[in-house]
Amino acid sequence: MTVRDGVLELADGGHLAYDDVGEGPAVVLLHPGLWDRRTWDRQIATFPEAGFRTIRYDQRGYGRSSRLAGTPYSHVGDLVALLDALDVAQAALVGCSMGGAAAIDTTLENPDRVWALVPVAAALGGHEWLAEEEDWYADVEAPIEEALAAGDLERARELQLELLWAPLGTDDEAGRTIRDIAFDNLHELTMDESLAEEIDPPAAHRLHEIDVPTLVLKAEHDPADSRRISDVIAAGVVDGREVLVEGADHVVNVRQPEVFDELVLGFLDEVRPDP
Repeated sequence: MTVRDGVLELADGGHLAYDDVGEGPAVVLLHPGLWDRRTWDRQIATFPEAGFRTIRYDQRGYGRSSRLAGTPYSHVGDLVALLDALDVAQAALVGCSMGGAAAIDTTLENPDRVWALVPVAAALGGHEWLAEEEDWYADVEAPIEEALAAGDLERARELQLELLWAPLGTDDEAGRTIRDIAFDNLHELTMDESLAEEIDPPAAHRLHEIDVPTLVLKAEHDPADSRRISDVIAAGVVDGREVLVEGADHVVNVRQPEVFDELVLGFLDEVRPDP
């Protein structure tokens, strides 16, 4: 099996650390915020074994990629630059949470570069929260903000995991992986991502433009707004299907790896492009 890894130097001085494994139709794995590309440790093995060239990378600010420099940057631009550097004409984009939002935005801005889309517990640019969702978040985030104000980043991270993103716990093997990678990216709590460029109009108003096969995975134990976003995406794209992953919280591929692989690899095999 062909294994390549490296660091892509970007035109604006940043860099992206990546892995590129296997042969076949290309699939890019985009990690969620709080974490880095190690959330795909299982898939970087199982996807190539299923006949896909599998690429994962640390998004800017995370893992071994460059920290934010106080200048504008684009997740879409970074992904396209990586595809170009690796000579990938088309890829399936599989993205969790923040990575899902980047995958959706990239599909909208570069539809000819994407052959399939898998948003997993995805965020969505331009999505509007319901009043009750805003109230719920205000209550949940109050102690997190209090810990941040006191400079207790570890406590803030523990609360994020407990109350929002890993409510199923962090004592089992999957939970420990979720916790450890989140704590390795503790700097994210003080990272200013306000200079990330947004697509215009935002994705929430353009889902009908997405006309590639799309599998939306919704996590059973995600916050209500995240589950509603999954419903919105599945209903809004031209060719969408949605699956509720039972027994999963936010990082679906780590919490339910066997189910995730069965669903996603089955879908990708069904819609893979002709050789």
